[in-house]
Amino acid sequence: MRKMRFILMACLSAITLPLLAQTEWKLIWSEEFDTDGAYNPEVWEPERGFVRNHEDQWYQGENAYQQDGHLVIEARKEEGKPNPMYRPEGRRDWRSEREQIGYTSASLTTRRSFDFLYGRLEVRAKIPTASGSWPAIWLLGKGMPWPSCGEIDVMEYYRINGVPHILANAAWGNDRPNSAVWNSKKIPFSHFTDQDADWASKFHLWRMDWTPDAICIYLDDELLNDIPLTQTINGSIGQHINPFTRPQYLLLNLAIGGDNGGRIDDTAFPMKYEIDYVRVYQKEGK
Repeated sequence: MRKMRFILMACLSAITLPLLAQTEWKLIWSEEFDTDGAYNPEVWEPERGFVRNHEDQWYQGENAYQQDGHLVIEARKEEGKPNPMYRPEGRRDWRSEREQIGYTSASLTTRRSFDFLYGRLEVRAKIPTASGSWPAIWLLGKGMPWPSCGEIDVMEYYRINGVPHILANAAWGNDRPNSAVWNSKKIPFSHFTDQDADWASKFHLWRMDWTPDAICIYLDDELLNDIPLTQTINGSIGQHINPFTRPQYLLLNLAIGGDNGGRIDDTAFPMKYEIDYVRVYQKEGK
């Protein structure tokens, strides 16, 4: 119990410390998206195809661009777009059984260009909230299969039993393939809209403070989840390693439908997920 109190106080201290104490944070990497046009391909690698979670969108880099100082990830409804993975005969799965692509969107990662271990991540963004939308800010590790590589969801938005929620999670491995242990906080969207009816039309600041003790996830300085790293130990598949003591890379994506996106509102397209900036800080001398 003493350890848990210490971790919670460490998370809360980032809110209450005076500005002078915050100067120990040093910016080590950022993307500001200040130039209109294409995103930087040396930083962001687009995923392509039907990738995960039985999602309805086909990922492609063409659905992401920079405009008015923002990275825009745009989900579009498509008509008559053939699925290159379609197999009319033989063994098929959810990726290859669809003859056409109904929706496109983008998922950008820094898998080849940037990862980090410990520090502060800040992402200022405006998310789409229509039914079927599933925007995310998240991180993954390398060198092990999911979920033993570790996953941190700084932000997810989707509907649970039809009710919109914002989520802040972490996942790691157990002794079964493709089976995760989750520490997940699911906050009803009404918690935010009750405070500001225009919440969805505004930009908001998601933040993760990641230390050797804990992962603390905030939204507009409100602590959503604090995850003690004493609990995040992999099972046998992950060699009993703590994945959150190793570097992770970033992902920004807008999924549509699938396992968690829910019923898709076709009148809401195009959906736009706008990111103002992504910044990573570390403490000087660390």
